[in-house]
Amino acid sequence: MQDWNNYRDQLMTKVGELAEQSPDIVRGLVTIENAASKTGHLEPKIHELIALAVAVTTRCDGCISVHTKKAVEHGATVAEISEALGVAVALNAGAALTYSARVLEAHAQLQTS
Repeated sequence: MQDWNNYRDQLMTKVGELAEQSPDIVRGLVTIENAASKTGHLEPKIHELIALAVAVTTRCDGCISVHTKKAVEHGATVAEISEALGVAVALNAGAALTYSARVLEAHAQLQTS
């Protein structure tokens, strides 16, 4: 495993370097992140729990390190985080099942051409 606190610090340093080279990239991401919460329909903790579930399904270590910290800052408990991760696991397995059906369909179409 890894030292997530150190990793997050190093990541933020590198993101800062990217922001110096191309500030619009980081500004754009911040705009997108802020747009998702502007309606105020979901509390920030829920946003972070969703972000963690998505981070797991997209295999984004940087997202995991940043959004775990943010989730805790917004009061998420390990039980709530675990439940969100359970949803991610279920969805990822469901996605694999769905895409397995697509493979079988593609295979069947090869047989008819």
